Parts: sequence; C-alpha cells; structure tokens
Amino acid sequence: MKDELIKHARQVLSDNDRGTYTVPTHGLYPFQWNWDSALSALGFAHFDEPRAWTEIDTLMAHQWDDGMVPHIIFHEEDDGYFPGPDVWGTGRPVPTSGITQPPVAGFAVRRIHDRATDKALATQKAKALLPKIHAWHQWFYRCRDPQGTGLIALLHPWESGRDNSVDWDDAFERVPTDGVGDFVRRDTSHANPAHRPTDEQYKRYIWLVQTFRSLRWDNTRLHDASPFRIVDPGFNAILIRSCQDVADLAGRLGMSDIASEARAMADKGIAAMDSLWSDALGQYQCYDRAAGRPVDSASIGGILAAFAPIPKERAAALATRIEKLAKACNYLVPSHDPTAPEFDGLRYWRGPVWLIVNYMIADGLERAGQVAMAERILADSVRLIEKSGFAEYHHPITAEPCGGAHFTWTAAMVIEIFSTCEVPA
Repeated sequence: MKDELIKHARQVLSDNDRGTYTVPTHGLYPFQWNWDSALSALGFAHFDEPRAWTEIDTLMAHQWDDGMVPHIIFHEEDDGYFPGPDVWGTGRPVPTSGITQPPVAGFAVRRIHDRATDKALATQKAKALLPKIHAWHQWFYRCRDPQGTGLIALLHPWESGRDNSVDWDDAFERVPTDGVGDFVRRDTSHANPAHRPTDEQYKRYIWLVQTFRSLRWDNTRLHDASPFRIVDPGFNAILIRSCQDVADLAGRLGMSDIASEARAMADKGIAAMDSLWSDALGQYQCYDRAAGRPVDSASIGGILAAFAPIPKERAAALATRIEKLAKACNYLVPSHDPTAPEFDGLRYWRGPVWLIVNYMIADGLERAGQVAMAERILADSVRLIEKSGFAEYHHPITAEPCGGAHFTWTAAMVIEIFSTCEVPA
C-alpha cells in the first residue's frame, strides 16, 4: 500500500506540474499559490531535487521590491478563477495578488538543503534564496508589526491560509460590503458549494481587496487602514520557525549577518507567543488587534503553534488538547472543535482535516518530545488517504473527501510523511 500511495502521489505532482511551478489542482486553483509551492517542493525533493529548487525559485522570483511575496502568481491567463488579476490590479509585470501567505519557504529550504544528495546544488540554491526569504521575514515585522510587539497581524483572511475559519467571524463583521458590485464566483463551479466559504464572506473578502487596491497596495499604509487585523498564533509560529531555520542554515553557510538578524526575530517572536496562550482553552488563541481583545475560538490555529519552538510544557498541553479533540472525531486534527456549535465538518476551515497542517503539527510535537501524539496524527493522515484519496481536505468524522481532488500539497505530504516519518501501522 505504501509504494502504491507514493506512486499515486508522484503522479498527482506530475499532473499538476506546469514546468517551473505547480498548480494546487486543475480547475479550482489554476495558478501558483505561495505556501502550496513551498510545501509541494518538499514532495518533489524526494525524487527530483532540481525540480524542488525550481519551485521555490519561481515563487521567490516574483517577490515585491519591499520584500513581500504574494499569495498568488498569475503566470497565465485563465478566467476560471475569481478574483483574477484585473480585480487585484497590482500592476506587476507578471500579475500577482497583493497580499501574502504563511511563509513556510524558509522551513522548506532548510529541510530540502539538509536532506539533499546534491550538496553543491543545494548550497548554491540556498545561498541565493536565503537573502530573499530573510527580506520577506523582515517585511512582516516591519509592515505587520508596526509597534514592535514581536507578533505580526494578518490583514485579510486569505493571508492566513485558513480563509473562513471561525476565528475570523467576529472581526469579519466589522468589514463592510458597501461598494462591492456583482461578481461571479468560479470556485463553486469546481467544488461543492457546501465545502466552500459563503457568498457573504466573499463580499467581505472583496471589500478588503478593493480597499487595499485604492491605497495602491502601499504596505506602509495597509496595516492601519484594515478593519481586519488579527494576530494568528499558527501563522506566527510558521514565521518564527522559518526565521529560526533561516538563522541556522545561514549560520552554517557563512551568512552571519542574516543568521544573527533572523535569530533575533525568532527569539522575540517565541517570547511574544506566550501572550496568546489561553489556560481556559488549553491552547493558543488569536488576538484581535483592531478590537484589542483575544478571540475566544478554539481552532486549529492555536494548535499549529506547536510548529514553532514553543516551551515544552506548552507542547505537552497541546498534545493533551489534541487528545481531547480525538474523543469527538475519528481522524486528527480537525480544524475546529467538533463539539463547538460552529463546527462544520465539510466547509473548508470550519472543521475538516488538512494534511499539510497535520504534518506541521506533528513535526513540531515530535521536536518537543511529544512523539506518541505526533505518530498518531501521521497515522490518521495516512488512514484518510487510504480511505478517501488525495483530496484537498477531509471530514474528521466520516473521512469524506472535500474541496478539490487530485491535490498537489496533499500528495506532497504523503511522499514526505512516508519518506521521513515513522508511521505506525
């Protein structure tokens, strides 16, 4: 079964390969997505190292002058996706969106480099990529943490990667819909509408895009202009982990300035993360910076914090929290608590299981010594694929495949998990 799944996973990556980048899946997502690419490179690296490096090279080639790396790169025209380049209006030579996504590239580059069989190529690529990734990290702390707290805020739910999370519900009520004209969504023609964000959420997504466009995508102005400013522990954990990985790799490659600056950012972020801990929830929670209060929502974002080098007692508490969630579902880790009234096991980030998040949580827990829970999460991930295939995400109780099918980063995680982790039978 293992060999068959890896073979199938490699075929998925091949089918979604566009030469220098991959699309997440045909139809639903016809362009290059930021964190999809970085995570997909982990899969490629196990059987085609040059192709893995090309994936990240292509992503970073479209970095903005201020350091931001956009969440979508529109390499080719395709009217099958909304909102397209005309809605974003960023004015780039190759059109891109104007917001970003979780910066997993630093983590991916270190991991691919350290496992590489072609060490000369890996060193060459890493030395070229690290200054770009470090500039992206600096951009976050400069433009999304203007008060220097050590934690950055998201300005649009799409930046989180968890587009319609329950975490955003209250803050999203502040986002108006005035001036948002009629539009035709394309996602619901490629996937079951019951699996996707609602039309009302989409109006607010577009209002934010139009507002940022009216400010000419000036990242020195967007933070204070957005009514949606959420500090997400999961996103910050990814940034902190990537900063730490950049620091470690840069230090070994003789890039001492980058190493010291990246380590300082990571250390400050780790210390600041504890301000997001909730004893009541037994996990980290989001903070609504615009409203000045914590977000009382026990979602996957507060568990994904395990990906960062958090204190071991916090990691142990997160393992206990996951054990509690396991009593309400058949497959870990649900993206929202199945016992909460807002839980929806089919709708995107309001309940389903995502292999990419499972992989990062397991990686962090294993590093913190919570090996048994890490192995349990990975075993559940494999069971989901065996039962329901390479879907975008899965129902945590029934294993129903949801969203897009034949999905690139799901396939990449299957290759990564089987190639590097001990998965209990």
